[in-house]
Amino acid sequence: MENIKDKAAIVGVGYTVQGKVPGRSSMSFHLEAARNAIADAGLKIEDVDGLLMQPPMAAMGDPMVAPAYLSQQLGIRVRFMAAHDDWGASAGCLAQHAAWAVVHGMANYVVCTYGENALSGAGEYGNALNGGIEYGMFGAVAGYALAARRGMHEFGTGPETWKEIAIAQRRWANLNPNARYYQQPMTVEDYYNSRMIVDPFRRADICLVSDGGRAFIVTTAERARDLRHRSVFIMGMGQDHPSTNVPQATHLAGPSGAVVSGATAFKIAGITTDDIDACEIYDCFTYTVELTLMGYGFFGPGEGKDFLKAERLAPGGDFPVNTSGGQLSEAYFQGFTPLAEAIMQLRGDAGERQLGPVTNTREPEIIIVSGNGGVLQTHSTLILRR
Repeated sequence: MENIKDKAAIVGVGYTVQGKVPGRSSMSFHLEAARNAIADAGLKIEDVDGLLMQPPMAAMGDPMVAPAYLSQQLGIRVRFMAAHDDWGASAGCLAQHAAWAVVHGMANYVVCTYGENALSGAGEYGNALNGGIEYGMFGAVAGYALAARRGMHEFGTGPETWKEIAIAQRRWANLNPNARYYQQPMTVEDYYNSRMIVDPFRRADICLVSDGGRAFIVTTAERARDLRHRSVFIMGMGQDHPSTNVPQATHLAGPSGAVVSGATAFKIAGITTDDIDACEIYDCFTYTVELTLMGYGFFGPGEGKDFLKAERLAPGGDFPVNTSGGQLSEAYFQGFTPLAEAIMQLRGDAGERQLGPVTNTREPEIIIVSGNGGVLQTHSTLILRR
């Protein structure tokens, strides 16, 4: 297989208004994010000839979001187009497919988009994921809780570890004006007083639900060098999709694809975990962060309780994780939340939370980004560098 390392780059990122934004359709967020990403890259709308998107979950009365409709409303004619729904792994998968497209001449500039009125729309957001309602299992929270409870047994983990993740990410969110919990600290007492949702998960262990969207643009490394911002090169990539739902899994602590996906990305990049400066990890739940970092090889089974300390993960620490606040404390846009933050950090555009002297951390040269979907059923990995 041809080595894709450093042959493609991300050159633009688009944000939208976010939080609770009533009266907006999912399509409108896709459009806003895409237009902002194109403008951020310094491109003209007619320069874009590729479009990949993650479709939203259907909401009552919400217009259909499909690639052809999105292309039409953007006013672009594309020669490479698709919708990919790999759940929370989609952003990383889209970036990988876009990279192959531009490297092999199928498109020059591919815009990848996500948008959803998940908080304000009239949809059942994740409610029937994988079924199980007839047995009292409602949505993703119950499935992840089942995995996490087994993880507590196998890895000696639990709330005493997860609180460190939640508190550290809240400290990052306190530096992010766009975050839901900007300037709203979390103490240990706040964590333990957070309402129990599905044992063993408290509200503080669970991601937000947000209205809004994100987008990014992929092109070749050669074209990237002529554009507005510092290029963010795709150094390594990987995927692994176990697909099996937790109740049918052979490994009840989570059939995570992080092991295979991460190993593939590290092999392509030609580096090890020692070369990573920061981690932007899909954090639908605190336990997902632990399981993913363990799968990538940053620590072994049972070592998370000693490795994952807020002082290490938070501003000023030697192992920064989820520097926007993540899905727990900034906003939830599936895998676009961690990926967009990695781009901003590597460009040096993260403001008060910028890695380096501003936050008393090391300058970021290489960042690993994860995506995770379903109940640990899909997984994507990107290794990005300046």
